Amino acid sequence: MNHNEKDNPTAAASEGRNGRYSRQVRFTPFGAEGQQKLSQSSVLVVGAGALGTGIAETLTRCGVGRVVIVDRDYVEWSNLQRQQLYTEEDAARRMPKAAAAKARLQSINSDVTIEAHVLDVRAEELESLVQGMDLIMDGTDNFDTRLIINDIAQKHRIPWIYGACVGSYGITYTIMPGETPCLNCLLGSVPLGGDTCDIAGILPQAVQLVTANGTAEALKLLGGRKESLRRKLLTFDVWRNEHQEIGVNAARKEHCPSCGSHPVYPYLTAANTERSDVLCGRDTVQIRPAHRQKLDLEETAKRLARLGGGKVDSNPYLVSFREGDYRLVVFADGRALIHGTNDIAVARSLYHRYFG
Repeated sequence: MNHNEKDNPTAAASEGRNGRYSRQVRFTPFGAEGQQKLSQSSVLVVGAGALGTGIAETLTRCGVGRVVIVDRDYVEWSNLQRQQLYTEEDAARRMPKAAAAKARLQSINSDVTIEAHVLDVRAEELESLVQGMDLIMDGTDNFDTRLIINDIAQKHRIPWIYGACVGSYGITYTIMPGETPCLNCLLGSVPLGGDTCDIAGILPQAVQLVTANGTAEALKLLGGRKESLRRKLLTFDVWRNEHQEIGVNAARKEHCPSCGSHPVYPYLTAANTERSDVLCGRDTVQIRPAHRQKLDLEETAKRLARLGGGKVDSNPYLVSFREGDYRLVVFADGRALIHGTNDIAVARSLYHRYFG
């Protein structure tokens, strides 16, 4: 303990066990008050892939009081390149990501309460998970789930931080209900990305930058430093050496159905969310996107063939390809059949892996 700490035992105590958080506390704009607020905060991390694990680890190391992780998937070997909480043993055992993340995080910081939920998140699940939350962090891999998060956040007035990355590109934006445009406002107005990591690949550095920027915003919010929030949408490309901050306040829509003057939260209703149905007796799940799409089947077949996996077949009406024990058939309107399973969570994971 240095001289100043002897004179100020309260400040010394605020640094945590053996000065665990001392470097944050000594950062003047954050300080002991920010750390105290952080320790009393609860954060929901939706998704425990590359972004979700980076976010959860950073927040746990920083001393957030409670971190709740939810994910439907299990650890695979291809995850180990960028999903930093997992080990080869986790992949060999096909451990559920949420459970593996919890075990690792508890060993990192026993001061933090870690909760894990192995489930496929939809509106009903989120309604219960967001109770008592101060912030929602986006670690998902598809816009269907993000739009549900967006409506839940608007309904319960909970800030959430959107983040995504693919290839060498990353994007993040902090959404404050009642203050900023919501994700529904931004759709069609700004470049929110489209490809998936399984199609375009991913550089871990892009993940790390989205994680760093998103969790920095989280510390500002949870530590009571809202005046320091970026208030702009951030995009970057680490390969092309590009960086852009976009002012999006003008994108806020008075009549937005999610955050406007008379919100109806459209993505909390079945009509505006993806539908998944088990086809009786066929060991097959049908997935229908919330809105009809117009896929270029020829280009889709070429993209899948470039992956070098199983055989890709196509005709003017559909594209079919194999993924391990499963066969996926996708149609021009975005509808897909996943053969080889009657588990909706498995089917949705495969679908979003290739079609976002």
